[in-house]
Amino acid sequence: MNLKLNHIQHIGIPVTDIEVSEAFYERLGFKNVMASTFEFNDGKGMVAMMKLNEMIIELYQMPERELTEIRSRKSGHIDHIAFDVDDIDTIFSELKQQSFSILETGPVFLAFWKNGCKYFNITGPDGERLEFNQIL
Repeated sequence: MNLKLNHIQHIGIPVTDIEVSEAFYERLGFKNVMASTFEFNDGKGMVAMMKLNEMIIELYQMPERELTEIRSRKSGHIDHIAFDVDDIDTIFSELKQQSFSILETGPVFLAFWKNGCKYFNITGPDGERLEFNQIL
């Protein structure tokens, strides 16, 4: 198998207060280049893509009732690593044929960025999530 992975697209970090986290990363030189909301379990979450040079950190705050786990942990953690791809459908098909553990039934569209993006996740041997993402 020879997947065409361009580079790590972003690293997703769950946060409990997106405004506080945005301010923190801005102090490090990151700029908010995209902000949006998303639906999750009948609630609304918030996301901010923070960029510095070629690095992107996705800060996301889950809907209020989903925040209990994040607030209860003793230290932070990175939620997922996202790879930039040119053809999300081909990557999805190839990984499905190779029997990887794919979390979604197909690439999911999000109204992020100018024209949206499509993504899906697989899990690694220790439960880590690897996201494949195509900005449209």
